[in-house]
Amino acid sequence: MGAEGVRMKLEYYRHSRARMFQNDFLEFASNIHPVTPFVVYIPLVIGVLTYGLVHGLTRWAAVVVFFPLGWVAWDLAEYGIHRWWFHWEGNGPFTRKLYDIIHGYHHKYPDDPLRLVMPLGASIPLALLIGGALYLVGAPALTIPGFAGFVSGYLFYDFTHWSTHARSPRSAWGKAIRGHHMAHHFADPEKNFGISHRWIDAVVGTLRRRDQRDTEPDPRAAA
Repeated sequence: MGAEGVRMKLEYYRHSRARMFQNDFLEFASNIHPVTPFVVYIPLVIGVLTYGLVHGLTRWAAVVVFFPLGWVAWDLAEYGIHRWWFHWEGNGPFTRKLYDIIHGYHHKYPDDPLRLVMPLGASIPLALLIGGALYLVGAPALTIPGFAGFVSGYLFYDFTHWSTHARSPRSAWGKAIRGHHMAHHFADPEKNFGISHRWIDAVVGTLRRRDQRDTEPDPRAAA
């Protein structure tokens, strides 16, 4: 692990939060209730699929195939964004500040309840960009269910990330995925970039299985 990874691993404050922006509007916009993405995007997924099916732009056979493929595309995007964008710490004052806003704050204050899902200011432009690109492809029979699967995968990611930080899992899968993410936070930030899954980490060699040494620290302690 590099020196920066060690620094990021140690500099955290459990069960606390801090101000991210001096500007009141930006500070307000950076906070998001965890239910918000579901209120916004579940109607979008249902509406897009319903419109496509009712108007004959796509068919159920295409949904069965391309909805899961869209979900897998999100898994790949989730891993890539987390590994190569969120964990790029910058090479100057501006990019370093950008890193702190995008992801560094979350590693420093991992339990902030209002910053556990992606704010709409980030997710809406991403949805518009991807939706617009798929529209330009001009194959709605494939892209409509693919887009719906992609957005559904994103919602599952948001739910999983919130759940791993905000509640105690009861299922074996929930405990495993929580251990996977907690090892990323408190053992090695250069491993376990998948949030809602572990399969990509296993395939590309960035999987760290949590052992007894990777215990969560005393909530009262901070580096």
